[in-house]
Amino acid sequence: MVIGLIVTATDAFRTGTLLIGSSLLVGAGLRWGLAKVGMLAVRSRFTDVITYGVLGLAIVLLALMAQPDPLIRIPFLEDIIHFSVR
Repeated sequence: MVIGLIVTATDAFRTGTLLIGSSLLVGAGLRWGLAKVGMLAVRSRFTDVITYGVLGLAIVLLALMAQPDPLIRIPFLEDIIHFSVR
């Protein structure tokens, strides 16, 4: 995560945010795979996996859709933005 923040700060926005999002997804996988985390278990495993997974996926998708030259395009999002900005 820290490496992603440093890379993002050095003008490599897309690469850094992809690192941040993928580290959250890896964290979700590790939390799902580890049976017992001891005193670190403040929330339930289900809550951690869902939260890390959704946030990681959202960050990765937003990084891939970032301008200029987005790597993926989702047409209905452009329609929603044009409708709401009118």
